[in-house]
Amino acid sequence: MNYMILIYSDPANEPAYGTPEFNEMMAGYTAANRKMQADGVIRSGDALRGVETAKSLRITAGKVETMDGPFAATREHLGGYYIIDVPDMETALSYAALIPTAAFGTVEIRPVMNYNPTGNPTGN
Repeated sequence: MNYMILIYSDPANEPAYGTPEFNEMMAGYTAANRKMQADGVIRSGDALRGVETAKSLRITAGKVETMDGPFAATREHLGGYYIIDVPDMETALSYAALIPTAAFGTVEIRPVMNYNPTGNPTGN
């Protein structure tokens, strides 16, 4: 089963680039990446560029509207993600607990819903 780990944080609470705290956080990400790779569970994952580079889109009455930035009004920003393939939510939670941002942000875990060619949802 695939699970997506979504990593949110408030930039005001993140360690500043170049500080020992930032380097410690990055070492934590390196350790998490190595563990997931060694265990063969990681399918993909990456950091996202800042919210100032985001665009949001919606279609209203057949007209496409675009907006600068993310749509959600929140202090925490989606900063990155992992997709892992593990047997259950408990295992997904154990890998999500490796994410350093959990110490000052929020890490959300969701099962990925795949649709088979008939259009019926499957667990994976």
